[in-house]
Amino acid sequence: MRPATAQQAADHLDRAASTIRQWAFRYAARTLGRAGRQVVYDLDDLATIEGCIWRGDPVPPKPEDRDELRATLARARAA
Repeated sequence: MRPATAQQAADHLDRAASTIRQWAFRYAARTLGRAGRQVVYDLDDLATIEGCIWRGDPVPPKPEDRDELRATLARARAA
């Protein structure tokens, strides 16, 4: 898990911070707490959501399902 605010995730994924917040709401992205007034998200979870959207695949509904998808894709890359 890599912590990131919406703005940090937006910078990393080359998206608008409002898009990140919308994804977090729509797909129940994993949150790691707060930094002051800002929500801290799991950047790996957001990156998985972005990857699914980019590929045109359905976004798994739960963070745990996205963790499994990430592990499956990592195994496939390693093979």
